[in-house]
Amino acid sequence: MKAAETRTVPGTTVADCRLIDLPKIADSRGNLTFLEGGRQVPFWIKRAYWLYDIPGGEQRSGHAYHRLQEFAVALSGSVDFHLHDGHVERVVTLNRSYFGLYIPAMIWRHIENVSTNAVCLLLASDFYSEDDYLRDREAFLRSKGPVVE
Repeated sequence: MKAAETRTVPGTTVADCRLIDLPKIADSRGNLTFLEGGRQVPFWIKRAYWLYDIPGGEQRSGHAYHRLQEFAVALSGSVDFHLHDGHVERVVTLNRSYFGLYIPAMIWRHIENVSTNAVCLLLASDFYSEDDYLRDREAFLRSKGPVVE
């Protein structure tokens, strides 16, 4: 563990982001995976959207949310989630459709290194609200406060 990872900060940290195993039912005819709000997804799902046809070399996202929580699944291909809590960055690669990534509120995120034909499903804890977005990285960093040793 790096020294920076041992620091504590107000609010959520990248340590609160976690990979969650989703049920995988193996069958010779093809596998099946599912997820349910309040079970594998640690919140009730109010919105679903997906990212696809992302040109090579492009980044997506570059924001945080004040209140919204997300759960991401790479349904096809792979994608790197860069997660930042204001002090520590963590990169999580999603490349299996039976793993989901839980991202709590107040975590900056962007995605990159997206494979050709990747499809990433995102589930949200609330309906869309532009007011919930933090799109200014400097404002986000200020809101997270100084590092507490």
